[in-house]
Amino acid sequence: MANFIDQSFEGSGTQIQLERGEYESCHFTDCAFNGENFSHFNFIDCTFERCDLSSIKIENTSFKEINFVDCKMLGIQFEHANPFLFQIEMNECQLNISSFYQVNLKNTLFNSCSLKEVDFTETNLTEVKMVNCDLTQAIFDRTNLQKADFYSSFNFQIDPTNNTVKGAKFSKEGALGLLAGFGIKINE
Repeated sequence: MANFIDQSFEGSGTQIQLERGEYESCHFTDCAFNGENFSHFNFIDCTFERCDLSSIKIENTSFKEINFVDCKMLGIQFEHANPFLFQIEMNECQLNISSFYQVNLKNTLFNSCSLKEVDFTETNLTEVKMVNCDLTQAIFDRTNLQKADFYSSFNFQIDPTNNTVKGAKFSKEGALGLLAGFGIKINE
């Protein structure tokens, strides 16, 4: 397997293919990877900026200390990634229709992300920070949300009887998303 260390990859928005290997401290800018097969790749301490990673295949792919910035990442099945030392940070990314089924995302930052219809079933979101995120139709089912921060996020519906929410932070407006499943109507 090839090793790439401290390299920059620039795509100018065009589709590029990477050689299967280990990428450490690499920076990917304006690359189109949509639909590519990244299975069995290793990414360590890398940054993806303004990349299209939609529908990539990530069977046993390692993501260790990865920062995604302004990336389009639609339809990714993160539960297929290698869980060992899995650590990501998302800033201004579109992750719509992706899945984090049973993924450990403890302490992860999602900053100004679109998380529409994302599946967080049985996901560990302990101490996660969801800053200004749109969670329209996101699925929370048996999800651990202990000490999670949803204070500035919006459009979520979380059933507190089906999820662990102890110590989670919500705004007054956001707290309405905790009541939606009960059929309660609140007049303003």
